[in-house]
Amino acid sequence: MGNILAIVGRPNVGKSTLFNRLVGMRQAIVDETSGVTRDRHYGKSDWNGIEFSVIDTGGYATNTEDIFEEEIRKQVHLAIDEADAIVFMVDVATGITDFDDTVADILRRIKKKVFLVVNKVDNNNRVFDSNVFYKLGLGAPYCVSSISGSGTGDLLDDVVKCFDKNNNEQNDDKSDELPRIAVVGKPNVGKSSLTNALLDEERNIVTPIAGTTRDSIETKYKKFDFDFFLVDTAGLRKRNKVTEDLEFYSVMRSIRSIENSDVCILMMDATQGVEAQDMSIYNLIIKNKKGCVIVVNKWDLVEKETNTMRDYKKKVIDRIAPFTDVPVIFVSVINKQRIYDVLQTAVKVAENRKRKIVTRQLNDVLLPIIEGTPPPANKGKYIKVKYITQLASPTPTFAFFCNLPQYIKEPYKRFLENRLRENFEFTGCPIQLFFRQK
Repeated sequence: MGNILAIVGRPNVGKSTLFNRLVGMRQAIVDETSGVTRDRHYGKSDWNGIEFSVIDTGGYATNTEDIFEEEIRKQVHLAIDEADAIVFMVDVATGITDFDDTVADILRRIKKKVFLVVNKVDNNNRVFDSNVFYKLGLGAPYCVSSISGSGTGDLLDDVVKCFDKNNNEQNDDKSDELPRIAVVGKPNVGKSSLTNALLDEERNIVTPIAGTTRDSIETKYKKFDFDFFLVDTAGLRKRNKVTEDLEFYSVMRSIRSIENSDVCILMMDATQGVEAQDMSIYNLIIKNKKGCVIVVNKWDLVEKETNTMRDYKKKVIDRIAPFTDVPVIFVSVINKQRIYDVLQTAVKVAENRKRKIVTRQLNDVLLPIIEGTPPPANKGKYIKVKYITQLASPTPTFAFFCNLPQYIKEPYKRFLENRLRENFEFTGCPIQLFFRQK
């Protein structure tokens, strides 16, 4: 299960700088998938081989004073609910403010590990000044300068100690077992209705397995020849509805379900079109290299003409480009229309994601295509791809061995990806291509 670290604190204490420093170590890796825009508030990091997600809770508040405080308070509570460990950031230059007191008061009462981090400590006098923060009652402060990075190593050493060490290995063992399918999407698109429609028919076949790291519930689904785990998304937990309209919240709640699944069923509302919030969640799915099925719900409410479905599907595909090899299914959960198709497709995508292509077959199919359309020459040098193999990884990943890997540009990578998809079935799965020196 994914480890999540949340950074909380008032504005301008340097949360984003620390966030960028943690995520920056892995920026290149996060952006491996073509066309994925980096989310400003969510990223992957790793320290001493332990992977974790970082969430920066700042940057979504409004400007007026009281709403502003209220917003940040909600973000702190949300971080407490969703994260495994929390960094509470304060500024040595301003000392303890009333707001810091309020947040510290909330954090003292929770069971999770809280790291009090004093930022902008860049000389010895300031180290002395940082002692005032002992008053917050959150233990010894960590002195850092998020701009220069000093002190962040010691902080991370302690942060990863409180994460589950078996995390990374666990996920690899699971890859042989049943697929995990999560239903995600923004609030009120019908996630709960779909889950209930799938589960309610014969409760006795359903065996809830609790205790899978904090309340993300996995339910074994076994009927109609299907056999998989349905990952109950965070959106199904009862929460105060006030905060539901902000994109940030629904994205943050989807993170854990997405990370814990193999395939995500991304639900959208047919009456609202593709919104920014849908795209944020879609980008998260692709960034985490999970399989994806897009389900457009409430199709019964849309006025139909001859090509309504075709046109709507084209709109969805245009929005999610460049990775467009994703199944789009139109359903009405209330009328139980095409629900069975959703399951069938999700299970198919899970199989595609595990598909392994024999090296010989890969080379027999792709090398002639590459010879027919070689990569464009660069600075008068010809690029020759000699050999292709699929790497052993939980998601489809291919290595192309060639003489000048650095000269292969994005459009040609996309050309190769499309040829792979045409010849082998990887529908719904992001593919990674690496070019290496032979």
